[in-house]
Amino acid sequence: MKNFAIVGAAGYIAPRHLKAIKDTGNNLVAAYDLFDSVGIMDSYFPDCSFFTQFELFDRHLSKIKSVDFVSVCTPNYLHDAHARYALRLGADVICEKPLVLNPWNVDALEAAERESGKRLYNILQLRLHPAIIALKKRVDAAPAGKVFDVDLTYITSRGNWYYTSWKGDVHKSGGVATNIGVHFYDMLSWVFGKVSRNVVHVSSHDRVAGYLEFERARVRYFLSINCETLPQSAKDAGKRTYRSLQMIDSSGANGGAEEIEFSDGFTELHTESYRQILAGNGFGVSEVKRCIEIVHDIRHATPVGLKGDYHPFAALPASSHPFGW
Repeated sequence: MKNFAIVGAAGYIAPRHLKAIKDTGNNLVAAYDLFDSVGIMDSYFPDCSFFTQFELFDRHLSKIKSVDFVSVCTPNYLHDAHARYALRLGADVICEKPLVLNPWNVDALEAAERESGKRLYNILQLRLHPAIIALKKRVDAAPAGKVFDVDLTYITSRGNWYYTSWKGDVHKSGGVATNIGVHFYDMLSWVFGKVSRNVVHVSSHDRVAGYLEFERARVRYFLSINCETLPQSAKDAGKRTYRSLQMIDSSGANGGAEEIEFSDGFTELHTESYRQILAGNGFGVSEVKRCIEIVHDIRHATPVGLKGDYHPFAALPASSHPFGW
């Protein structure tokens, strides 16, 4: 049994980490968050020590000296600092996505990892999804030179609270592409290889659409947090999330498009990530740089508008910021 501590226990993603720690047979000995809405811990680790002051959390961990892993579930812009803290503490680290916001921070964390002698892992859960693993095997087995055409659509509706929170601040979250999309870009680069072209067609407070050329794929993508961009079929079904990965066949075979279904089991992938990490098969710092470069370039690109080969959803009407910012 390993002893865990968690930084960011009151956040949206923390319950998946709590469940993963429990389901893998380990123990949570300490938790920290500025906010005390952490009653969810009673379902997993009611005896866990909880702190709202980081100094007291640090003093506790330094005193007990028995923490094997620190799970980092804080806002995106704090991941770097909290991962460094955990490494200095002498613990291995499991960090929520994105590991960092900028590519140069990846290099610095690699140096910190080497200096500490501990390991830093990132949650890249889509690499563990059976449908994505099967897709990668299919691409790897395809004839040399075969380039696939892909449409990626991900819409996960968020209310007005999103814009008031740190997630609505591009300097803290990295914007829509980083905050909701970094693991999709990681998946695409893991399956299709290095990026040679990165074009942004539309980028705003609630969506981003663009075109990416990988070694083995041409990808049109659309990501959004606006429920109005959902397909009508999803709206009619009362759904607020829509995921689609389509392989486009220009020859017209398979009706012109093949859907790669990877929605099922999506929320269980954190537990599988923990299992792999504990077995020595986690995804380390070096695995992360490619997707961080992609989202960094998207964030700093000047949108070209509806020119060239763009995702059909990119043409959906723009929406104003709910608070008029």
